[in-house]
Amino acid sequence: MQDHQPLRGKVALITGSTSGIGLATAHVLASNGADIVLHGLMSEAEGQQLAQQFIQQYKVRALFDDADLTCVEQINRLMERSVADMGSIDILVNNAGIQHTEEIDTFPASQWHAIIAINLSAAFFAMQKAIPAMKKKGWGRIINIASVHGLVASVKKSAYCAAKHGIVGLTKVAALENADQGITVNAICPGWVDTPILSNQIQEFADRKNIPFEQAKREIVSTKQPVPEMMNPSQIGEFILFLCSDAARTISGASLPMDGAWTAQ
Repeated sequence: MQDHQPLRGKVALITGSTSGIGLATAHVLASNGADIVLHGLMSEAEGQQLAQQFIQQYKVRALFDDADLTCVEQINRLMERSVADMGSIDILVNNAGIQHTEEIDTFPASQWHAIIAINLSAAFFAMQKAIPAMKKKGWGRIINIASVHGLVASVKKSAYCAAKHGIVGLTKVAALENADQGITVNAICPGWVDTPILSNQIQEFADRKNIPFEQAKREIVSTKQPVPEMMNPSQIGEFILFLCSDAARTISGASLPMDGAWTAQ
């Protein structure tokens, strides 16, 4: 793209954007001119400080909100506040997610409900609020961060796989419903990404094998993924930037693996 700030004038709301994929995506989009709504689990003071960093570094507008995504009323408040303060939501990245690994017969009900609420239901309710305004403008980009586990399964990940498979289906429906509205809806399906959500899983693997953490990271990747490295979260941010471009205007309803050939097997 010749324009060095192709997203100037657009507002991007990214859930779960205080760390990992979400924060990396926020940096990529802000560096390309987008105003940013940050969201995540940190104190109001920390969130305001993070927003100020974006304002100073990228010369864009930014705000922070700590909405509880298990609560529909708080999701609605997040969306309404974003429109009121920023003027619109042009790009919605449903990224927030949690994980718990345990076999089905002992999987806690509380963990099931939390994972479905945050990883799936929150995306639905955010889209429900964002789409009408996008229709009025005749332009919108919705990117749902699914997972390779939206396409295939792994043991001990029943709730996560259910939620991510659900995100893939939700993405397809939203894309069909808005195909003639200038709105694209896509799901990105990453494999191993170097983010905090994997730390516990890697540490458990390291403890079980009695090996250092970094060695465990390499070995756990190779158990599933032919490309023997974890992705940097910024790579997903760059892919999202492409999906927001005019070149990607006919890509919609797609489940796009970034999985080091995991699902090619």
